[in-house]
Amino acid sequence: MSAVLPSSASLYDRVRRVIPPIEWSVFVEDIDAILNLKRQRNAVILAHNYQTPEIFHCVADIVGDSLALAREAMTVDADVIVIAGVHFMAETAKLLNPDKTVLIPDLDAGCSLADSITAEDVRLMRQRYPSVPVVTYVNTSAAVKAESDICCTSGNALAVVKSLRVPRVIMLPDEYLAKNIAAQTKVEIIAWNGRCEVHERFTAADIRELREAHPGISVLAHPECPPEVVAEADFAGSTAAMSDYVARHRPARVVLMTECSMSDNVAVEHPEVDFVRPCNLCPHMKRITLANIRTALEENRHVVTIDPHVAERARWAVERMLFV
Repeated sequence: MSAVLPSSASLYDRVRRVIPPIEWSVFVEDIDAILNLKRQRNAVILAHNYQTPEIFHCVADIVGDSLALAREAMTVDADVIVIAGVHFMAETAKLLNPDKTVLIPDLDAGCSLADSITAEDVRLMRQRYPSVPVVTYVNTSAAVKAESDICCTSGNALAVVKSLRVPRVIMLPDEYLAKNIAAQTKVEIIAWNGRCEVHERFTAADIRELREAHPGISVLAHPECPPEVVAEADFAGSTAAMSDYVARHRPARVVLMTECSMSDNVAVEHPEVDFVRPCNLCPHMKRITLANIRTALEENRHVVTIDPHVAERARWAVERMLFV
């Protein structure tokens, strides 16, 4: 394949099962430029599991779910951090690296959950439920985190709730995550009504149809899915937990009820597994591309800043989560 430059050839060997040659020929120039720019600027790229394979497997230095990226951001040895993800992830990286330059390639890479709640909403919830601790999902703005007692991710939400040792908590903003965690604990959970626009579209009927069409299929669901979807699934967990499940159990055929780039990224690691892909795309994650990652590094675009008074309180809530 003549379009594959020497520095990119080994990378294509890794992703050839999920990226056709014609697509790869479009990516090569940007990939090589990004690899060079990272060396020149002492930069690292943190990529969420929902990024496309050419980003996730070819230019990212650290990959994972929100919890993994938050933990890794604390120990990054670099001058510049580029977030291949959405805006709240870039803010979280900045909170944990106040002296580093953090870049988000597209300012419009948002999140329906983050958009569903404001700092004022949290203050009103505190007035309505005085003395009840607020557990805030990382899929929120720094301003919302600053009004919270502790953050959580889908991977550690249950552990965070239990760590508080209280009879009830407020969990914001994902209604379905809150309900799914409530089903696993005796703690009363007061939920907000935010929803992920990707995961709320999955239904229990979807799973039944998949089982009928693919007998013996293993169904893994993200806990941002509706409770009835989680109840129909064989396993529910964060994106990291779903990936670990595939690695441990090696199902012959599997479906991941989550953003569809996740299946492509896990499939690279497990060519023996047949992935059925019910493709719900996150429009915000897909705003991040090789082209705008390259531009971010070339032009220092877009630098993430957080008001210092907000950052101090939000950082405390995130760091408290990381030590649960």
